[in-house]
Order: sequence, then C-alpha cells, then structure tokens
Amino acid sequence: MYGFDKRPVLIDKCSKADEAINSLMPQLLKEIKKSDVLKKALFGAEFLSATEGVLVTLTYHKKLDDSWEKEAKALEEKLNIFLVGRSRGIKKVLSSDGVWDSLHVKNRVYKYYLQEGAFSQPNRSVNSQMIGWVLEQLLKSDCKDLLELYCGHGNFTLPLSGSFEKVLATEISKASISAALKNCEVNKVNNITFVRLSAQELTEALDKKRVFRRLEGVDLDGFNFSHLLVDPPRAGMDEKSCAFASRFKNIIYISCNPKTLLRDIEKLSKTHKIVANALFDQFPYTNHLECGVLLSSL
Repeated sequence: MYGFDKRPVLIDKCSKADEAINSLMPQLLKEIKKSDVLKKALFGAEFLSATEGVLVTLTYHKKLDDSWEKEAKALEEKLNIFLVGRSRGIKKVLSSDGVWDSLHVKNRVYKYYLQEGAFSQPNRSVNSQMIGWVLEQLLKSDCKDLLELYCGHGNFTLPLSGSFEKVLATEISKASISAALKNCEVNKVNNITFVRLSAQELTEALDKKRVFRRLEGVDLDGFNFSHLLVDPPRAGMDEKSCAFASRFKNIIYISCNPKTLLRDIEKLSKTHKIVANALFDQFPYTNHLECGVLLSSL
C-alpha cells in the first residue's frame, strides 16, 4: 500500500478482514519468505474465506514448474489451506479451486461452493441479512415465478426459491453456473432452472427472436413471472436491460454501486415506484454500500 507521499506503508495486520484471513496472512508471509521458489516473482495473493476453509491464490510473473508445485503443496498442507497458483493465463490447482461455505438465512442453513476467481459476497453476516430482507419483502407480495438475472452461484436464488413456484436464473459465467447447479443439488432445491445466457440473450429468447441451444428442454412459455431479481455488477444495467426490467410487475434490485443504482431507478421510475429500500454496509469505514430496492409497477 502507498501513502499520500507515494512511499510504501507497511501494514502488518488488517483487523477489518475476516478473522481467518487476518490470522493466516502473517503465517503465509512467513512461510513464503523461507522459500526461494515460492517468493521469487510473486506478484500478489488473494484470499477467499469460507466456513470450511480458506482458499489462497498466488499470482506470479514466472512459469510455475514442478519445484513450485512441490513446495506449494507442502505449504498448503502445513497451513491447512487450499492453494491455487496463477501465471500468465495458467492455473495450477493443488487440491481444490473452491471451498464450501455455510450461510444462515432465517431458519435454514444453505451450503455454497465458492469457486476461485468467481464473484461471491464478501461479508457473510451482512449477506445473510440482505437475503433475509428480500424474503421479508416477498411476504407482502403475490409470488408466482421468479426470473433472476446475474445469479452467480445462486446466492439469492436458493433461499428465494422457497417463495416461488418456479425460478429461472441466468448467468453468463460457466464457472458460476457450474457452482450454482452443484449448490442446488447439495441443498436439495428442485424448482430452479439455471441457464447460461446474458440479459440481452434472454430478452431475445423470451421475445422469440432467437433460439438458443442452451435453452433446449426449457419451456419459457411455462413460466408466469411475478418478480424479477437483478444483482448487476458495479456498472449497473444497460439501456436494454432497464427496458427489459420495466416489463415486470415487481423488480428486486440489489446494487453494489449507489450511483449506477440511482441512474437505473431514474429510468425505471417511468414505469415503477419504490416500495421498499435498505442499505447494507458490507465494507465498514469505506464509501462502498450495498443497496436493496423493491419496485412495483405504477
């Protein structure tokens, strides 16, 4: 990290991080410094903490050969972690490229497989409250079927599925869809259909403008959507996605960027009104806020 005068600032602990990550960081650094193989050309380390372990990704500016793999495996076993190495598009998985996490939502525990490199919510406690808030809003609604865009590994999809007859969830990431299907099976949820489509592709499919092999066996006409859930990236939704969302009676909008959320709500306000909203602070002492908004058609 660099200070205002551009000189490096040493940070030897990070109390805001997950406890497992905070305690692991100095141990990992100590062990890496002992090894010429592990420390040479090391660019950075990323951490993914879950209830059943911590996954660490080490990124290098060098080729990862057999000597690296041997010492990395010893490090993985010594610290009882899952370790992945990355270098110029190469990914070396030693034991696993994902880790299982448990999430308590209302009166149920859900298990999620969190995959290295894929998006996951960073604050387990706040994430649970955020999903719980959405479920409370649904108690006030007439729920039929749910369409979810940007579903990821099924973070919202699985808990919300109990409030609907059927769920169609879309995501463009192959890794996330793979994890979502695995999570669905482990949690014994059987009313969700996951498909790998972008928001634009789904719009074209629903409007019967295009036929997708990825939708083979999926009866789109058999869904009666009462709600749309969107959890887009920080860039928010584009013009076409907003126009598509405006077709639904109820919109649940989860946002990690209040600025793009405001921009999109201004567009949606032509057809919808805000029924409920909430703020969730996943990153204390920063400017980042997670927002939840429920909109209903005028």
